[in-house]
Amino acid sequence: MKILITGKNSFVGRNFIKYSRFRDTDEISLFENKPEDIDFSKYDVVIHLVAIVHQKTTITENQYFIINRDLCLKVAELAKQAGVKQFIFLSTVKVYGKFIAGSEPWNEKSLCLPDDAYGKSKYEAELALRKLEDNSFTVSIIRTPLVYGEYVRANMLSIMRLVDRTHILPFKNVNNRRSFTGAENLVSFIDRIIEKRASGIFIAMDDNAISTSELVKMIAENLGKKIILFKIPEFFIKIGMSVLPSIFDRLYGSFEMDNSRTLEILDFRPPIPTSEGIKKMVKSFEKKNISPESSR
Repeated sequence: MKILITGKNSFVGRNFIKYSRFRDTDEISLFENKPEDIDFSKYDVVIHLVAIVHQKTTITENQYFIINRDLCLKVAELAKQAGVKQFIFLSTVKVYGKFIAGSEPWNEKSLCLPDDAYGKSKYEAELALRKLEDNSFTVSIIRTPLVYGEYVRANMLSIMRLVDRTHILPFKNVNNRRSFTGAENLVSFIDRIIEKRASGIFIAMDDNAISTSELVKMIAENLGKKIILFKIPEFFIKIGMSVLPSIFDRLYGSFEMDNSRTLEILDFRPPIPTSEGIKKMVKSFEKKNISPESSR
């Protein structure tokens, strides 16, 4: 089984190469190579990781669609023409839209109402890819909540840096529930999807949702840091949700998934407990193992 990862030096790609049972894997940059110049005929499986996700600078909505939808579709079309048997697309739970507190956890069949360019571009890519599927070309779509692990960047890296640098934090008794995906568990999901050549939409995540308080305590414990947590007033959180929703929602809001259908179809359980995944991530952080910015 020969596998091509599109997105060189990406966070997920580096973990796949390190932890996957499939060892015959190449990765390629779509920043340095045009899709038309890639020889896809050498590969059985393409894992497409290229995406615009977290940007420090403002970009236009159109750029999300150019990379997350159009480039993805171009790669898939060329892969199919070259005889690739399976195309695995790393999507996101952002395709569902904004989670409403108190609602049922989203699952693989939940209605998708993406509310930003990232979620919309990923969802449109999903729809276009499913139209390419036939008996000789399997399309596997993996939706994930926030992925953590070795070489992590973005939001989880920011939280680790916060815990590492600050001893007093406003996260006491935060009773939210958030689903996360350990990178090693995601790799195991991908391996299983390849083994079964499974078609459809899957949600890859750890077994149990955790709260922000639990997350911060686990990070601090593995950093060997003593921290003091204090509780901030509920009205302050509500104000923060209105003024800085992207930040306060991640820290105090819930975002819970139900992937029981995925687990049943794949006959699979995530092998790494969240506590163990957090421990490995923190050790990697201490060694300054961080992915480069670009995953194109």
